[in-house]
Amino acid sequence: MKRKSLTFIGILLACIVFFGALYAVSRLVAPKYRTSPLEGHLTGEYYDEKTTHDVLFIGDCEVFSNFSPVTLYNEYGITSFIRGSAQQLVWQSYSLLEDALLTETPKVVVFNVLALKYGEPQSEAYNRMTLDGMRWGGAKVRAIRASMTEGEDFMSYLFPLLRYHDRIGTLSREDFAYWFTDGEPVSFKGYLLRTEVRPATDLPTESYDPKLPESSMQWLGKMADLCEEKGIALVLVKSPSIYPKWYPEWDETVAAFAKARGLRYDNMIAENDAIGIDMQTDTCDMGQHLNVYGAEKLSRFYGAVLQKTYDLPDHRGEAAYDADYAALTNRYVTEKNLRRSEDN
Repeated sequence: MKRKSLTFIGILLACIVFFGALYAVSRLVAPKYRTSPLEGHLTGEYYDEKTTHDVLFIGDCEVFSNFSPVTLYNEYGITSFIRGSAQQLVWQSYSLLEDALLTETPKVVVFNVLALKYGEPQSEAYNRMTLDGMRWGGAKVRAIRASMTEGEDFMSYLFPLLRYHDRIGTLSREDFAYWFTDGEPVSFKGYLLRTEVRPATDLPTESYDPKLPESSMQWLGKMADLCEEKGIALVLVKSPSIYPKWYPEWDETVAAFAKARGLRYDNMIAENDAIGIDMQTDTCDMGQHLNVYGAEKLSRFYGAVLQKTYDLPDHRGEAAYDADYAALTNRYVTEKNLRRSEDN
């Protein structure tokens, strides 16, 4: 009996050592997203938050480039976070929202509708940037299974070494510096600050299906159901970017869905003049995303809409929030000025 116990303990210890080593090496070889592409670092930053949020933005690059939580707080006292990522697919947005609702219940969720154009998995690289940073749980497992492209393997998400083993020979100082720590955030509550000015120009045309995929609309319905169940106001928005193009047929489909479900839908492209957006000065990449100057304009405009429509509280004057956003604002202003001087 004693020998069997010792054998069991030995096997157990060997398993612990093996999986511990596998985890450690996986951490080392996985991309750190500290320099490029920064978008891969966004998902994980949510878990470092110390305060809750009245507004959660979810969606693709049209949220993490176009809305500024710093501006929303300093102008209106609105607390917010952007759970955005590059080419975030609608079922991934659902899973990120499901994940967030495990620890907080915002008053409003704002979903950017551009991703509804995709009804099938698109890219492993974008999947990784969205999903690798999620904490493990049912939401992540379901998101991975729904997102995997041909040739992807679930086990490689569980053990990144299986996917990134070829990086062993090209590891950098960054990989070792952030081996067991994610370091300081690269965003401002999910917002990626850009100061470059690249005016809009003639953008390429593209073929499109006038009908949004049925699967993506079904996921949007699930998102609406989840928010209704939790007593959260779901808002649909189309950011004022002009490329990729948002077609009239898609706009009509989303407007009809919103009307049927009693949701608010705001197409910000139609509000460019009211917002004050100038695509010669307020975009960082020829009309695809706003720079910080455009994002601040949009956030001032839309913050007023959200506060008035949903009677959001003004948290300015509350010690915990003021301390959090004071530190954030200081870092934001410093980074903005530094990048602006580099641009010049």
